[in-house]
Amino acid sequence: MYIAPDKQNWNGRVDSIHDERSFRIHQMIQLKNMKELSESVNAYNIVGFESDEGVRRNKGRQGAAKGPNAIKKMLAKLPYHMDSANIVDVGNVRCEGRELEKAQKELGNTVTHLLKRAGVPIILGGGHETLYGHYLGVREFLGSDVSLGVINIDAHFDMRNEDIPSSGTMFKQILDKDNKAGYLCLGIQELGNTKSLFKTADAYDCTYVYEDSIADNHFQTTFQTIDDFAEAYDYVMLTLCTDAITSSDAPGVSAPSPFGMEPKTVRTLIRYISSKDNITSFDISEVNPTVDENEKTVRLAALLVADVMKHFNGDRIKARMIDS
Repeated sequence: MYIAPDKQNWNGRVDSIHDERSFRIHQMIQLKNMKELSESVNAYNIVGFESDEGVRRNKGRQGAAKGPNAIKKMLAKLPYHMDSANIVDVGNVRCEGRELEKAQKELGNTVTHLLKRAGVPIILGGGHETLYGHYLGVREFLGSDVSLGVINIDAHFDMRNEDIPSSGTMFKQILDKDNKAGYLCLGIQELGNTKSLFKTADAYDCTYVYEDSIADNHFQTTFQTIDDFAEAYDYVMLTLCTDAITSSDAPGVSAPSPFGMEPKTVRTLIRYISSKDNITSFDISEVNPTVDENEKTVRLAALLVADVMKHFNGDRIKARMIDS
């Protein structure tokens, strides 16, 4: 179900009403109903996915459906530093009842619509089932002939072999149906995945880097892995599961991780990947305000989203998409 953007999500401190150097994001955000959205070559399009049905199916802590609006309200308060691009809130897609697959399809249609207008989708989940809807939209836009690499920053593979899709099955779903897709996971934890999941990842020829190896050699080995993966595909898309971050910094998630990565480590990864000239879009998932502590996780998520928009190589990817 589509929900139009709500001005109530975009309020905050006002230091000046004239000097744009003093503006915060709520003073610059544009709100546009999807039906009103025309071509917007130089815009980041924020869309929320109000769902934690996939988390429920995966037996996790529910509440991530409240994440999108909570992140928007926190993002609104941050200083505006995206001088070369507009930011547009295009509303949310809501999962009605247990109809996850229908909601993922609707999110996919929304992402395709945004990409066709040369915008950069920034998707706020929701459980990590958000990623599958994100993928559907990118693949529909690109067509079936080009290759697509999916980069996941996560403690978990999310490659469960289950009949019912959930927040733990998306990457296997993608690789089972798409022979031009590949999967790179950054931040994998040995004790966060069974031996069976490692076997599955290896069988599908996935690339992964363990959490405790990410920062080795000043990130140079990890950066090389990212470079090799990104160069092997025509396009790449980025997804962040917030439970990849240590639970002391991100307690408000479905599966808290005491041995997760530090926020600055995740920020380093996001900045590096977002600067790639073949990146299409970004989603952040598993932010659960109902179990957060003093809005710690919501605040971190908002800062990471702002950082993505600041460093995203939007001009080059949009030029490539327009040409295609």
